[in-house]
Amino acid sequence: MASFDYDVLVLGGGPGGYPAAIRSAQLGMKVACVERDRLGGICLNWGCIPTKALLKNAEIYHTMQVAPEEWGIAYDNLRVDFSKVIKRSRDVSDRVVKGIEFLFRKNKIDSIKGFGALTGKNSVEVTDTNGAKRTVTAKNIVIATGARARELPNLKPDGKQVLSSTEAMIMDHIPESMVVIGAGAIGMEFAYFYKTFGTKISIVEMMPNLLPVEDAEVSTEIEKIYKKQGYQIFTKHKVNGVKLEKKSVKVEIEAVDGGAKQTLEAECVLVAIGVQANTENIGLEKLGIKMTKGFIDVDGNMATPVAGIYAVGDVAGPPWLAHVATHEGIIAAEHLAGQHPHTLDYDNIPGCTYCQPQVASTGMTERAAKEAGIEYKIGKFPFTALGKARAMGETDGFVKLIIGTKYDEILGAHIIGYEAAEMIQEVVIGRAHGATGLSMTKTIHPHPTWSEAVMEAASVAEGEAIHL
Repeated sequence: MASFDYDVLVLGGGPGGYPAAIRSAQLGMKVACVERDRLGGICLNWGCIPTKALLKNAEIYHTMQVAPEEWGIAYDNLRVDFSKVIKRSRDVSDRVVKGIEFLFRKNKIDSIKGFGALTGKNSVEVTDTNGAKRTVTAKNIVIATGARARELPNLKPDGKQVLSSTEAMIMDHIPESMVVIGAGAIGMEFAYFYKTFGTKISIVEMMPNLLPVEDAEVSTEIEKIYKKQGYQIFTKHKVNGVKLEKKSVKVEIEAVDGGAKQTLEAECVLVAIGVQANTENIGLEKLGIKMTKGFIDVDGNMATPVAGIYAVGDVAGPPWLAHVATHEGIIAAEHLAGQHPHTLDYDNIPGCTYCQPQVASTGMTERAAKEAGIEYKIGKFPFTALGKARAMGETDGFVKLIIGTKYDEILGAHIIGYEAAEMIQEVVIGRAHGATGLSMTKTIHPHPTWSEAVMEAASVAEGEAIHL
């Protein structure tokens, strides 16, 4: 039998890679992880965690702005030390990354610093920061190299006038104005963050709505709220070009239906138009690993057609979410260990956007249910009718459930509101265990809570509403 350095070698230490490494070690295998930067990947270093730290700062600042009138709390000289806002976010990231490093030590996982490229189905060449190379062999290889922000042609982020999400996290000042290109989760979160601290924000989106993957009613609602708050919104507009001048950026936009062109001028532009996989120069082609639209093809166990090679997380295609990557990493680890891993239900993946109000959803949109020819009923409950929302002073938004008429199954849930990202999990768990609109209605919920709104929405669909 062939002898290898490791049973499992993981390329990439992000939210797909490090769970794959830890789960493999838990199952008794000898494991190493190759990572060119810090463990935790984009999520822990430049995405999920540090951005939420920034957004919490913005939320607190907004609360203090409205405190004298709404909450009866008086103070003088409210001000922001933006450098401390950024520092807190970086400190949070550092602490979480150290936690992953501890878990690697606890599980006896070797952490190999460098850039890894496959040289065979069982071998990886690792190049360290000094250019020194070494070859590491393994019985199984898990590719978890992630993805990076897509760039506009000939427009490289410079941290001053042109930003990706990475540069937007470490600005040294609050920009006077910003054009945000792309109204997906990343664009909307940074738009909210900087607008709260006083930046004049213009959002440009090619699709008809903000957050275009969400249910149309949710997208319409957040657009209405943001317009009221002073955001400049250009949906159904494409970007023709970006011109960098000495002290400003000029973005030429045009309506997608052929309308008039106009130029938006701002201090900087944030490009948030999606991601592309990190698949270049890692040896995929020579092994015959197939890709679709730049993302690695895998089966339900995250295995590629090349025996012993797996791919998980963003590099394996959408949905590009950390929690999906984690489950995929665990599935790959269990499968290569000879176990029978759980099946990941891609129809019940929660997606969350952490601007305020938050947006969260799972399952089918109403548009999708209609296109599929499914008969359905709608349960919709506004937060204006929820006691907890009134008490908290957060009454924007609603819960919307899409429920099948024939079997009363919950086809989808869409929430826009203050704690939407926490509330959606009730529906995700419910759908995973066969909950119906009626069972959701009849399940007692504590009062007063945000989660009551889910029960209330179900009761609307079932014709048993008490509070509407």
